[in-house]
Amino acid sequence: MTLRLGTRGSALALAQAGMVRDALVAANPGLSAELVQIKTSGDEGQPGAAGDDKARFVKEIEQALLDDRIDLGVHSAKDVPGELPDGLAIVAVPARADARDSICGAASLEALPAGGRVGTTSLRRRAQLLALRPDLEVVDLRGNVDTRLARLASDDLDALLLAAAGLERLGRSAEGTPVPLAAMTPAPGQGCLALEARTGDSDTAGAAAALIDQDALAALTAERALVSALSATCNTPVGALAQLEGGDLVITAFVGLPDGSTWIRDEISGRAAAAGELGRQAAARLLAAGAGDILAEAERLAEGP
Repeated sequence: MTLRLGTRGSALALAQAGMVRDALVAANPGLSAELVQIKTSGDEGQPGAAGDDKARFVKEIEQALLDDRIDLGVHSAKDVPGELPDGLAIVAVPARADARDSICGAASLEALPAGGRVGTTSLRRRAQLLALRPDLEVVDLRGNVDTRLARLASDDLDALLLAAAGLERLGRSAEGTPVPLAAMTPAPGQGCLALEARTGDSDTAGAAAALIDQDALAALTAERALVSALSATCNTPVGALAQLEGGDLVITAFVGLPDGSTWIRDEISGRAAAAGELGRQAAARLLAAGAGDILAEAERLAEGP
């Protein structure tokens, strides 16, 4: 049996898909797997403005699944929208890498000079960065990891923010310093991979099941449930991280405006076995504290005058 793994063609996406391919083959005797590179909307030219269609990095891969051109989509979980197309399902979540953000070019957020220039495309990172350091100038910085790191010097930036997991998977962890979770709540799903297949494809699901990490699966389930319950979009700065502590799942969540002027951070814990319900409870607490108004204002700002 040969599984066709669909992936974007960026260095990071290929590294991640290669890890999944090797793990699948090692866990399933007699199985072979090959990578199929698929260009997504997010890879075509310059992406749209910050906060545009989240599905742009996965929808072409999902279409290839529906068309039976591939058997398994390998995604960065934070790119996968809360609602999947009919006929598709996430069938495995491997062990999670470091979920934190990393700062590159400076030792820490506190070490940045007054008025320092920090590059990021993420509204979530922008919101939390400016909530901590309103004196900083946040510069929109696009491109893959290699491109962004190269622009650190060429664009006269003092630092940039990237996912620690991406640096780790590219063998470039030494170029960044993880930001403490108390300072910056990661994107929902950050550090996780989501393996997506056609519903009813029991052979693929069975092979992928060998890679399921129960802790990562519970965490991602909770984080995706929270995002879905908030009706969050790419225009709304939302962070969420679920972590197992003893027998409990602890969710830390953040909602704010892109300029850092208004934000809410909350924490809730409960049974890991009820991860989805716990995520929905976390969303309900945020909404009760005023998150709905913040999300609506973020959407309004994204639409422009």
